[in-house]
Amino acid sequence: MSDFEFAVTRNETPTPQAEREEILANPAFGKKFTDHMVVADWNAEQGWHNLEVTPYAPLTLDPATTVFHYGQAIFEGIKAYRHKDGTIVTFRPDKNAQRIANSAQRMAMPEIPEGLFVQALEELVAVDKDWVPAGGGEGSLYLRPFLIATEVGLGVAPSQSYRFLVIASPVGAYFPGGVKPVAVWISEDYVRAAPGGTGAAKFAGNYAASLVAQQEASAHDCEQVVFLDAANRHKVEEMGGMNVMFIIDGTLVTPELSGTILPGVTRNSILQLAREMGIEVLEKTITLDEWRQAANSGAMTEAFACGTAAVITPIGTVKTNRDTFTIGGGESGEITMRLREKLTGIQRGEVADEHGWLHKLA
Repeated sequence: MSDFEFAVTRNETPTPQAEREEILANPAFGKKFTDHMVVADWNAEQGWHNLEVTPYAPLTLDPATTVFHYGQAIFEGIKAYRHKDGTIVTFRPDKNAQRIANSAQRMAMPEIPEGLFVQALEELVAVDKDWVPAGGGEGSLYLRPFLIATEVGLGVAPSQSYRFLVIASPVGAYFPGGVKPVAVWISEDYVRAAPGGTGAAKFAGNYAASLVAQQEASAHDCEQVVFLDAANRHKVEEMGGMNVMFIIDGTLVTPELSGTILPGVTRNSILQLAREMGIEVLEKTITLDEWRQAANSGAMTEAFACGTAAVITPIGTVKTNRDTFTIGGGESGEITMRLREKLTGIQRGEVADEHGWLHKLA
């Protein structure tokens, strides 16, 4: 661990073992939480202080706290995996630390030092390690670090105080149906981000902006929404909570990072693994019309969503305001599943970690 000193207060009424085991046997995504959380405060005078691991509990905030009014709130998503030997690890936490620092910079918030970020994960898992599902399956402990503004007042300006927290939830597959092709809805009425905006930050407002489009997707029996560019509604950008990739004529194609797309850690890892597996990789603009034409002609044989929560999930069907089309007959693609097996194999300790991506938490 780094040089940050955390006070640890154990929960006097932890979840009974039988109840915890019942939750771990069938964890829903983000519905049940562990017995503790990390809390740390920041202000200009003291910097980072009041570093604690404390019982999970509601927060008490003044109604005029600026996060409620001006939305300074950013977060990360990262998982802890139990290997078969009992070791608990996480995956590339340095990348999440870098991204939350970049998000903080964009939102005029203080940067969280990488050492503090990583140690916060270590501290929480150390006390809540019994909440990490057994190794060898789909289960993991989803860790949610987040930073919010805490100054009280209604003046429109960056807050002068902030709170960093980490909470954790045992999870299984992100989509209820598990690893099988999902249907996606193309949003042509709503956009997620615009040039010069906050699209490259993991900012709470980006997700708030996506919710009405996600409702629209659900109304069309789709599990996820895909957003297009703000200017012309032609370019494919990303999904509501994950990046999107395609296999076209054997090449892995994904929208290039342009300031409006979140630079996913899973995205970055897949691109590196694909190159090492001999798969050509191309980061470029792809339009909705190109997606449709390539799928209908058979040139596009696979498409998938990728992110920390969903890992890699095949896309089988695409619905728009005017048509529906399928990719690869609506089935899971061979390259998609090879990449998924490689990535999850590294995360779960079943495939050699040749890149030093795993970080031991406990």
